[in-house]
Amino acid sequence: APSPLTTSNMAASIREKQTVALKRMLNFNAPPLKNTAAEPVWKVLIYDRFGQDIISPLLSVKELRDMGITLHLLLHSDRDPIPDVPAIYFVMPTEENIDRICQDLRNQLYESYYLNFISAISRSKLEDIASAALAANAVSQVTKVFDQYLNFITLEDDMFILCHQNKELISYHGNTHKKPSLTNSLFTGDNISAGQFSFQRPLFVLADRNVDMATPLHHTWTYQALIHDVLDFHLNRVMMEEGAGAEPSPAGARPKKKNRKSYDLTAADKFWQKHKGSPFPEVAESVQEELDAYRAQEDEVKRLKSIMGLEGEDEGAISMLSDNTAKLTSAVSSLPELLEKKRLIDLHTNVATAVLDHIKSRKLDVYFEYEEKLMSKSTLDKSLLDIISDPDAGTPEDKMRLFLIYYITAQQAPSESDLEQYKKGLLDAGCDLSPLNYIKQWKAFTKMAATPANYGNSGVKPMGLFSRVMNTGSQFVMEGVKNLVLKQHVSRIVSPETDDYRYFDPKMLRGSESSIPRNKNPFQEAIVFVVGGGNYIEYQNLVDYAKSKQGKKVVYGCSELFSSAQFIKQLSQLGQK
Repeated sequence: APSPLTTSNMAASIREKQTVALKRMLNFNAPPLKNTAAEPVWKVLIYDRFGQDIISPLLSVKELRDMGITLHLLLHSDRDPIPDVPAIYFVMPTEENIDRICQDLRNQLYESYYLNFISAISRSKLEDIASAALAANAVSQVTKVFDQYLNFITLEDDMFILCHQNKELISYHGNTHKKPSLTNSLFTGDNISAGQFSFQRPLFVLADRNVDMATPLHHTWTYQALIHDVLDFHLNRVMMEEGAGAEPSPAGARPKKKNRKSYDLTAADKFWQKHKGSPFPEVAESVQEELDAYRAQEDEVKRLKSIMGLEGEDEGAISMLSDNTAKLTSAVSSLPELLEKKRLIDLHTNVATAVLDHIKSRKLDVYFEYEEKLMSKSTLDKSLLDIISDPDAGTPEDKMRLFLIYYITAQQAPSESDLEQYKKGLLDAGCDLSPLNYIKQWKAFTKMAATPANYGNSGVKPMGLFSRVMNTGSQFVMEGVKNLVLKQHVSRIVSPETDDYRYFDPKMLRGSESSIPRNKNPFQEAIVFVVGGGNYIEYQNLVDYAKSKQGKKVVYGCSELFSSAQFIKQLSQLGQK
């Protein structure tokens, strides 16, 4: 048995723990049977938007079907009665939802009702359900009522957000309700039954977005963070227009109707798992390598298809089917794997091409490099005003992001005359100045003059990252950027050298807050939670930090995940007040 000192009750990732909790719920709150040969009980799943957002990144439609979910429907949609089937509800305990559940009971929609509330339900609302069940003569049909404490969305093994719906409640703009409901899923001792106790208590780091306002605005260079920045990426799904980035239609031609296509970037996708944190040029190179490797197997795919009789009813294929069972068996097992490989290559080719189009058309490499230099106090090789006034470099929003990073990280605020010149340049470029109004107030209120020194050197080589993008013969060719290293900022807070943060330990005597130096209490696990919104740059920093510290496990959480565009919008609203 593992040593109790080294085994932790967070050994399973958050993603695994939340998935187990959901599967248990879908099995009527009993552990799913190990014997999968048994036919599952058929049932319907009723969820609200919150429930849908929690389930969709974790369980596919196929997995739901394997668990006996024949139908999954939104609570507030028009639903027909299915009187001989049990229903599992997974909803927030809101007034509106409770009313609708009571209405379902009155309408006798289902055979039995398993009510699972995403967060704890109040006594008075429970009484409302009880009254409705009594009135509808359905008391025996309300089989179980559970508080699930699953009010968070897991996007990665080591990353979660608090919610996706009603984000304004917990955004940077409306910074309220700061308590993640992690009780059930993160800190319950699932492993205790196996005799595995942990004497290592996790470190919980609570950071306010105001600690670092530059990172959410930063143009980034890693694959996942870039997708979130430049494409429509929510809950691990990319929505794209087919043919996005293609040449515009010739003048006078009727524009082609573009179809919206969605791609799920899942944990089962090995390429994604390996490269989501890689610098984009490296990703583009790897996509090209995968494509070349697949092309070498294309003949094999054709051969397998022909063995299986999938390419026309030619006699050769039919005779092969009857003659050579061994070949057919091999084809049946190999072909789906090869076709899945091709699907993933196509997916990443399309997504990476769309990202590359943004980088080239907006000169995002220029922004990334310049911002890195600002944040690491490196020598600047061109003037900020030149980039702002270059009509070919980026959108008004790109220019505003760059300027705000300059303003936030500058050790001395620009003089009034310089500021006026910058403002004129920004206005001429079509920028909305309200985010700057807010950042000026923020800087004055928080007396952050000393903070910019905290932006450390990233080790980025000052070279034209995209000056050598070539489109000759291959879709992506990039050179000279293999050693790109991104800055580490949030991870500083987790490191033991950090002394300027308040430290609380429930096992320390009152009044002796600093009596035990932190490094005497080493941690193996930490949860870093950012109130007011997080981003993929910080997440990647922490992943890299954890990799560099053998045996340490760091989980990143935030009240919401926002792209730079969403953050700028919030600053703009605050600046207009």
